Amino acid sequence: MRKLVVATGNPGKLQEMEQYLGGLNWVLTLKPQELEIEETGTTFIENACLKASETAKALGEWAIADDSGLAVDALNGAPGIYSARYGKTDAERIERLLRELGDNPNRKAQFICAIAIASPDGSIKLQAEGICPGEILAAPVGEGGFGYDPIFYVPQYQQTFAEMTPQTKGKISHRGLAFEQLLPQLM
Repeated sequence: MRKLVVATGNPGKLQEMEQYLGGLNWVLTLKPQELEIEETGTTFIENACLKASETAKALGEWAIADDSGLAVDALNGAPGIYSARYGKTDAERIERLLRELGDNPNRKAQFICAIAIASPDGSIKLQAEGICPGEILAAPVGEGGFGYDPIFYVPQYQQTFAEMTPQTKGKISHRGLAFEQLLPQLM
């Protein structure tokens, strides 16, 4: 088994990645809390590559990182790479997004996830990007998920991410689609 450091301090993200990478010859661990990497990229893929590369170099280990967020067409792609910083809580982020979107009839949006894997010398060996198109509802619907899930509606499934089973969301989500690209290359 090979070790793969997940460039995050979030145990939830580690568990999520373990679900996607389960059955492969990798053991996932969290990066040390004291290792801070500033996200200075201007795109999701730049931030994922930066986090993976810096973590790999600092630890001399293989590293994986992702960066993801919501891009709303009518808001010129906002909140984009600032999705997690759009407010202090999920409720504040949703409230701000809905306020800024107002009654704009263009509700098209997409969740984007970029993933990068770096070798111990920091060079990026694999990268992938998954995009899940959808629409923004006028009010939250559903109890599951987190973040913007209650207002992100996927017309093809006639549900928000917050209404979907974890299995369905995992299969069709931006993160699921990005991992689907990576998995054949990791085997």
